[in-house]
Formats: sequence, C-alpha cells, structure tokens
Amino acid sequence: MLLSQRFWLVFTCLAMFQIGTMQQLFAEGLNEDDFRRLHKELQQSTDAPWKTIPWKIALLDARKTALAEDKPIFIWAMDGHPIGCT
Repeated sequence: MLLSQRFWLVFTCLAMFQIGTMQQLFAEGLNEDDFRRLHKELQQSTDAPWKTIPWKIALLDARKTALAEDKPIFIWAMDGHPIGCT
C-alpha cells in the first residue's frame, strides 16, 4: 500500500472516530456547567512558554538579532494550505 493510501486510511478512520464522538456528545446533550468547564479548559494559557519568545516576522530583523546575540535562527516555512489540502 502506498504511503498516501495509508495516510488517507488512517485519516478517514480518525475522522470517523471523531464524528462518532461528537455525535455521542450531542446525543447526550451538553449542559451549561459542562460547557463552561470545557470552555475554560480550552482557553489558551496567558503564561504559555511560546509567548515569551521574541518572535520575528521579518527574516532580516531575525538575522540582525541573531548576529547581535550570537544565536541561531529557527525558520518555520511552509507552502500550501496549513492542513495539507493544496
């Protein structure tokens, strides 16, 4: 089986599991207390470690800062749609 076929097989199985889980949640009903609890759990933390990093958007700014601080540059680059649908 090709790698792409395996990917889609796994993706489809996971999607079906997720749909089943969501259907069960909606069938049982979601009361207001559960909603508030879930909403609170899903909020981003204000003290998340990634928020303390001085991110640079412009490559030249990052290069200048990296040279001044003698640190490497981490580049996250991608092409296409974020979930892989190009």
